[in-house]
Amino acid sequence: TKQFYHCFGCGAHGTAISFVMEYQGLGFVDAVKDLATRAGMQVPESEGRGFRDEKPGQTRTLIEVMARAAQYYKDQLKKSPRAIEYCKKRGLTGEVAARYGMGYAPDGWQNLQEVFPDYNADELKVAGLVIENEAGRRYDRFRDRLMIPIINPKGEIIAFGGRVLDVGEPKYLNSPETPIYSKSRTLYGLNLSKAAIRKLGYAVMVEGYFDYAQVHQAQAAPVVATCGTALTPAQVQLLRRFTTRVVLSFDPDSAGQGAAVRSSDLLVAEGFDVNVLVLNKGEDPDTFIRRNGPEAYRER
Repeated sequence: TKQFYHCFGCGAHGTAISFVMEYQGLGFVDAVKDLATRAGMQVPESEGRGFRDEKPGQTRTLIEVMARAAQYYKDQLKKSPRAIEYCKKRGLTGEVAARYGMGYAPDGWQNLQEVFPDYNADELKVAGLVIENEAGRRYDRFRDRLMIPIINPKGEIIAFGGRVLDVGEPKYLNSPETPIYSKSRTLYGLNLSKAAIRKLGYAVMVEGYFDYAQVHQAQAAPVVATCGTALTPAQVQLLRRFTTRVVLSFDPDSAGQGAAVRSSDLLVAEGFDVNVLVLNKGEDPDTFIRRNGPEAYRER
């Protein structure tokens, strides 16, 4: 009723907006939008300041579209012995796959018509779920791939990473930039790890989805991943909302260690306390934990 909160234990206090910013790790604008959505209000956008020409109400529509697509992919995973076997081979149980919302995009050109009867709807193209060729014909972006949803700190699906099950290129296919997804501003897995990062006071940063899954499911460390890109200033600012201590756990090859050096420079310049975990040659966090267990990883 007084429009503020206060904890008599730790002294934390503030307004509804600052509560959402702290609790969900959001910026001011995102916190205002989140509260407005809950209250059924539309936040006015100043002319020229819209996020990538976002239209009024478009964010909620795109998030709903992504949620429906994710449910379709999850249902398809249950029907694909080949995709299930691939998950098992990568050390992921059915329970773990469900926790991360993993799914499977079956082979075929227009499978999403099953869940979106209006296959020509603008939202499907804007969300990056379909591609339109020069002749105007549409087809599914993701085909015959294990689908890994990318989720924002509020728990909303904003993009997908698709991994081929067999040999093929590209090995990973990610959603394009959209009004709700910017890979340079996103840290994979932060929605699941943010509480542990705050509690333990540090974050381990890995490079890939499966590295994240293995570290997280083994409870080896509070972990995030970089969505297949070099660490960006926007990602550093996002992480700063939760901690300023980071352990980089990249692949021990030259590319991984080069990325560790560049990431360290960026983090240190932003005032972070940084350590680098170096594994044996030929190992990454995923394979190391499967071979040696989470305790050995924690010791490293």
